[in-house]
Amino acid sequence: QVQLVESGGGSVQAGGSLRLSCAVFGYTYNIHCMAWFRHGPGKEREGVATIDSDGRTTYANSVKGRFSISQDNDKNTLYLQMNSLKPEDTAMYYCAADPRSVVAGSLIDIYKYWGQGTQVTVSS
Repeated sequence: QVQLVESGGGSVQAGGSLRLSCAVFGYTYNIHCMAWFRHGPGKEREGVATIDSDGRTTYANSVKGRFSISQDNDKNTLYLQMNSLKPEDTAMYYCAADPRSVVAGSLIDIYKYWGQGTQVTVSS
């Protein structure tokens, strides 16, 4: 089993930055790919960024050039660096992981493991 615990959310003004972290516990060797999703008010959950075990990344068009996903395998931690934040980035952000290689790069919420989320609020 795998447990994911997010942290780093908070409230910032537009133009500001935040770095989210996702600590991974359990059978970490089983994970092939990880991702960040978000669920904003009145919106459907959407994929933000993904990374696979080879470090290949995928980003949603809405965050390209502003967000950066990375992982520290020694610390079993996934990160999301968010810069130039906009009010429309306000959402609950979730970390996700999956052992299947076919899921790698997907921004669809088909991942097997999910965290509880961390709230990001961006004010104008």
